[in-house]
Amino acid sequence: MTIPESIRQQTCRDCLAGKDLGFAIEMAFQPIVDLQTQKIIAYEALVRGPNGEGAGWVFEQVTHDNRYYFDQACRVKAIETAAKLGCKEFLHINFLPNAVYSPETCIKATIEAADLYGFDLTKLVFEVTEGEEIISKSHLQRIFSSYAARGFQTAIDDYGSGYASHQWLVELRPHILKLDRTLIIDIDQSPEKQQEVKQVLAQCELQGTRLLAEGIETEAEMQTLASLGLRYMQGYLFARPEFKGLPEVTFPSMS
Repeated sequence: MTIPESIRQQTCRDCLAGKDLGFAIEMAFQPIVDLQTQKIIAYEALVRGPNGEGAGWVFEQVTHDNRYYFDQACRVKAIETAAKLGCKEFLHINFLPNAVYSPETCIKATIEAADLYGFDLTKLVFEVTEGEEIISKSHLQRIFSSYAARGFQTAIDDYGSGYASHQWLVELRPHILKLDRTLIIDIDQSPEKQQEVKQVLAQCELQGTRLLAEGIETEAEMQTLASLGLRYMQGYLFARPEFKGLPEVTFPSMS
Protein backbone atom coordinates (compact mmCIF):
# COMPACT_ATOMS: atom_id res chain seq x y z
CA MET A 1 0.00 0.00 0.00
CA THR A 2 1.43 3.37 -1.04
CA ILE A 3 0.69 6.27 1.31
CA PRO A 4 0.53 9.76 -0.25
CA GLU A 5 3.25 12.02 1.15
CA SER A 6 0.75 14.63 2.39
CA ILE A 7 -1.17 12.01 4.39
CA ARG A 8 2.08 10.49 5.65
CA GLN A 9 3.33 13.81 7.01
CA GLN A 10 0.00 14.63 8.65
CA THR A 11 -0.24 11.17 10.21
CA CYS A 12 3.25 11.39 11.69
CA ARG A 13 2.45 14.84 13.12
CA ASP A 14 -0.70 13.40 14.66
CA CYS A 15 1.25 10.48 16.14
CA LEU A 16 3.73 12.81 17.78
CA ALA A 17 0.92 15.01 19.06
CA GLY A 18 -0.90 12.03 20.60
CA LYS A 19 -4.01 12.11 18.41
CA ASP A 20 -7.12 10.93 20.27
CA LEU A 21 -8.07 7.38 19.28
CA GLY A 22 -11.68 7.77 20.30
CA PHE A 23 -11.33 5.04 22.93
CA ALA A 24 -9.09 4.48 25.93
CA ILE A 25 -6.43 1.80 26.33
CA GLU A 26 -4.46 0.43 29.26
CA MET A 27 -1.75 -2.20 29.58
CA ALA A 28 -1.31 -5.54 31.30
CA PHE A 29 2.13 -7.05 31.77
CA GLN A 30 3.35 -10.65 31.67
CA PRO A 31 6.86 -11.63 32.76
CA ILE A 32 9.44 -13.39 30.61
CA VAL A 33 11.85 -15.52 32.60
CA ASP A 34 15.31 -17.01 32.35
CA LEU A 35 14.93 -20.53 33.71
CA GLN A 36 18.68 -20.89 34.12
CA THR A 37 19.09 -17.90 36.43
CA GLN A 38 15.55 -18.11 37.89
CA LYS A 39 14.99 -14.41 37.21
CA ILE A 40 12.50 -12.21 35.40
CA ILE A 41 14.36 -10.68 32.46
CA ALA A 42 11.53 -8.83 30.73
CA TYR A 43 7.85 -7.95 30.71
CA GLU A 44 5.60 -8.03 27.67
CA ALA A 45 3.08 -5.17 27.45
CA LEU A 46 -0.36 -6.44 26.40
CA VAL A 47 -3.06 -3.98 25.37
CA ARG A 48 -6.31 -3.93 27.34
CA GLY A 49 -9.43 -1.79 27.47
CA PRO A 50 -9.91 0.90 30.14
CA ASN A 51 -11.58 -1.57 32.51
CA GLY A 52 -9.38 -4.53 31.71
CA GLU A 53 -11.27 -5.65 28.61
CA GLY A 54 -9.27 -8.17 26.59
CA ALA A 55 -7.26 -7.54 23.45
CA GLY A 56 -10.17 -8.81 21.36
CA TRP A 57 -12.38 -5.97 22.56
CA VAL A 58 -9.63 -3.45 21.87
CA PHE A 59 -8.99 -4.61 18.32
CA GLU A 60 -12.70 -4.39 17.56
CA GLN A 61 -12.26 -0.62 17.98
CA VAL A 62 -9.34 -0.45 15.57
CA THR A 63 -10.12 0.59 12.01
CA HIS A 64 -8.13 1.44 8.92
CA ASP A 65 -8.44 5.10 9.84
CA ASN A 66 -7.08 4.84 13.40
CA ARG A 67 -4.70 1.85 13.25
CA TYR A 68 -1.66 4.11 12.75
CA TYR A 69 -2.50 6.21 15.80
CA PHE A 70 -3.38 3.02 17.70
CA ASP A 71 0.07 1.57 17.08
CA GLN A 72 1.73 4.73 18.38
CA ALA A 73 -0.66 5.02 21.34
CA CYS A 74 0.15 1.46 22.43
CA ARG A 75 3.87 2.18 22.43
CA VAL A 76 3.47 5.37 24.45
CA LYS A 77 1.03 3.79 26.94
CA ALA A 78 3.29 0.76 27.43
CA ILE A 79 6.33 2.93 28.16
CA GLU A 80 4.38 5.32 30.39
CA THR A 81 2.81 2.53 32.46
CA ALA A 82 5.98 0.44 32.74
CA ALA A 83 7.98 3.49 33.86
CA LYS A 84 5.40 4.43 36.49
CA LEU A 85 5.43 0.85 37.80
CA GLY A 86 9.21 0.98 38.15
CA CYS A 87 10.03 -1.58 35.47
CA LYS A 88 13.81 -1.98 35.12
CA GLU A 89 13.70 -5.09 32.98
CA PHE A 90 13.38 -5.24 29.20
CA LEU A 91 9.99 -4.16 27.88
CA HIS A 92 8.47 -6.03 24.95
CA ILE A 93 6.10 -3.91 22.87
CA ASN A 94 4.00 -5.35 20.05
CA PHE A 95 3.80 -3.25 16.90
CA LEU A 96 1.87 -3.31 13.64
CA PRO A 97 4.40 -3.17 10.78
CA ASN A 98 1.73 -2.13 8.29
CA ALA A 99 1.05 0.91 10.48
CA VAL A 100 4.63 2.16 10.18
CA TYR A 101 5.03 4.59 7.28
CA SER A 102 8.68 5.38 7.86
CA PRO A 103 10.68 3.64 10.62
CA GLU A 104 12.86 6.69 11.21
CA THR A 105 9.89 9.05 11.54
CA CYS A 106 7.41 6.83 13.34
CA ILE A 107 9.89 5.91 16.09
CA LYS A 108 10.09 9.55 17.20
CA ALA A 109 7.02 9.36 19.46
CA THR A 110 8.49 6.26 21.12
CA ILE A 111 11.78 8.03 21.82
CA GLU A 112 9.99 11.11 23.13
CA ALA A 113 7.84 8.95 25.43
CA ALA A 114 10.92 7.20 26.83
CA ASP A 115 12.58 10.57 27.47
CA LEU A 116 9.44 12.00 29.07
CA TYR A 117 8.87 9.09 31.44
CA GLY A 118 12.51 8.27 32.08
CA PHE A 119 12.52 4.80 30.54
CA ASP A 120 15.82 3.35 29.29
CA LEU A 121 15.62 3.16 25.49
CA THR A 122 18.11 0.27 25.43
CA LYS A 123 15.53 -1.83 27.29
CA LEU A 124 12.94 -1.73 24.50
CA VAL A 125 12.14 -4.81 22.41
CA PHE A 126 9.74 -4.50 19.46
CA GLU A 127 7.73 -7.60 18.60
CA VAL A 128 5.93 -8.22 15.34
CA THR A 129 3.21 -10.84 15.60
CA GLU A 130 2.42 -13.45 12.99
CA GLY A 131 -1.21 -12.44 13.38
CA GLU A 132 -0.48 -9.33 11.32
CA GLU A 133 -0.45 -10.09 7.61
CA ILE A 134 2.75 -8.56 6.30
CA ILE A 135 2.20 -6.58 3.12
CA SER A 136 5.91 -6.24 2.37
CA LYS A 137 8.75 -8.30 3.77
CA SER A 138 11.25 -5.73 2.54
CA HIS A 139 9.38 -3.06 4.52
CA LEU A 140 9.62 -5.19 7.66
CA GLN A 141 13.33 -5.69 6.99
CA ARG A 142 13.78 -1.90 6.83
CA ILE A 143 11.93 -1.53 10.14
CA PHE A 144 14.08 -4.19 11.82
CA SER A 145 17.30 -2.70 10.44
CA SER A 146 16.31 0.82 11.47
CA TYR A 147 15.39 -0.25 14.99
CA ALA A 148 18.55 -2.31 15.41
CA ALA A 149 20.64 0.67 14.27
CA ARG A 150 19.09 2.72 17.09
CA GLY A 151 19.96 0.05 19.65
CA PHE A 152 16.50 -1.48 19.98
CA GLN A 153 15.99 -5.22 19.96
CA THR A 154 13.51 -6.89 17.62
CA ALA A 155 11.45 -10.05 17.96
CA ILE A 156 9.16 -12.22 15.86
CA ASP A 157 6.18 -13.34 17.94
CA ASP A 158 3.99 -16.44 17.48
CA TYR A 159 6.53 -18.20 15.26
CA GLY A 160 5.02 -21.35 13.80
CA SER A 161 1.43 -20.13 13.53
CA GLY A 162 1.39 -17.78 10.57
CA TYR A 163 3.36 -16.22 7.74
CA ALA A 164 6.91 -16.70 8.99
CA SER A 165 9.10 -19.50 7.73
CA HIS A 166 12.68 -20.66 8.12
CA GLN A 167 13.66 -18.26 5.35
CA TRP A 168 12.06 -15.32 7.17
CA LEU A 169 14.04 -16.21 10.27
CA VAL A 170 17.27 -16.27 8.28
CA GLU A 171 16.61 -13.06 6.36
CA LEU A 172 15.13 -10.93 9.15
CA ARG A 173 17.60 -12.11 11.82
CA PRO A 174 15.59 -10.91 14.83
CA HIS A 175 17.27 -10.67 18.20
CA ILE A 176 14.53 -12.88 19.67
CA LEU A 177 12.22 -15.54 18.22
CA LYS A 178 9.12 -16.51 20.19
CA LEU A 179 7.67 -19.95 19.58
CA ASP A 180 3.89 -20.01 19.33
CA ARG A 181 1.74 -21.89 21.84
CA THR A 182 0.72 -24.35 19.11
CA LEU A 183 4.28 -25.72 19.13
CA ILE A 184 4.40 -25.82 22.93
CA ILE A 185 1.14 -27.44 23.96
CA ASP A 186 1.75 -31.06 25.02
CA ILE A 187 5.27 -30.97 23.57
CA ASP A 188 6.25 -33.48 26.23
CA GLN A 189 4.04 -35.99 24.40
CA SER A 190 5.06 -35.12 20.85
CA PRO A 191 8.44 -36.24 19.43
CA GLU A 192 7.52 -34.39 16.23
CA LYS A 193 7.18 -31.06 18.01
CA GLN A 194 10.37 -31.71 19.94
CA GLN A 195 12.25 -32.33 16.70
CA GLU A 196 10.84 -29.15 15.15
CA VAL A 197 11.90 -27.09 18.16
CA LYS A 198 15.39 -28.62 17.99
CA GLN A 199 15.71 -27.52 14.36
CA VAL A 200 14.56 -23.97 15.10
CA LEU A 201 16.90 -23.78 18.09
CA ALA A 202 19.85 -24.91 15.95
CA GLN A 203 19.21 -22.13 13.42
CA CYS A 204 18.76 -19.55 16.19
CA GLU A 205 22.06 -20.55 17.78
CA LEU A 206 23.76 -20.38 14.38
CA GLN A 207 22.70 -16.78 13.77
CA GLY A 208 22.73 -15.48 17.35
CA THR A 209 18.96 -15.26 17.85
CA ARG A 210 17.58 -16.04 21.32
CA LEU A 211 14.76 -18.57 21.28
CA LEU A 212 11.88 -18.00 23.67
CA ALA A 213 8.98 -20.38 24.28
CA GLU A 214 5.66 -18.74 25.12
CA GLY A 215 2.35 -20.16 26.26
CA ILE A 216 3.84 -22.63 28.74
CA GLU A 217 1.13 -23.92 31.06
CA THR A 218 2.42 -27.20 32.54
CA GLU A 219 5.57 -28.31 34.30
CA ALA A 220 5.91 -31.15 31.79
CA GLU A 221 6.10 -28.65 28.94
CA MET A 222 8.67 -26.61 30.85
CA GLN A 223 10.79 -29.64 31.69
CA THR A 224 10.75 -30.88 28.09
CA LEU A 225 11.72 -27.50 26.68
CA ALA A 226 14.52 -27.16 29.23
CA SER A 227 15.83 -30.59 28.25
CA LEU A 228 15.91 -29.41 24.62
CA GLY A 229 18.12 -26.48 25.61
CA LEU A 230 15.64 -23.60 25.99
CA ARG A 231 16.16 -21.22 28.89
CA TYR A 232 13.85 -18.28 28.06
CA MET A 233 10.16 -18.87 28.72
CA GLN A 234 6.79 -17.18 29.19
CA GLY A 235 3.35 -18.48 30.12
CA TYR A 236 0.65 -19.04 32.72
CA LEU A 237 2.86 -21.57 34.51
CA PHE A 238 5.02 -18.66 35.65
CA ALA A 239 2.49 -15.83 35.84
CA ARG A 240 -0.67 -14.57 34.18
CA PRO A 241 -0.76 -11.03 32.80
CA GLU A 242 -1.53 -8.44 35.47
CA PHE A 243 -3.66 -5.43 34.61
CA LYS A 244 -1.62 -2.26 35.21
CA GLY A 245 0.84 -4.26 37.31
CA LEU A 246 4.13 -6.19 37.16
CA PRO A 247 3.47 -9.71 38.46
CA GLU A 248 6.06 -11.67 40.39
CA VAL A 249 7.01 -15.25 39.55
CA THR A 250 7.23 -18.39 41.63
CA PHE A 251 9.48 -20.76 39.73
CA PRO A 252 8.43 -24.43 39.58
CA SER A 253 11.02 -26.85 40.87
CA MET A 254 13.23 -28.56 38.31
CA SER A 255 13.25 -32.33 38.75
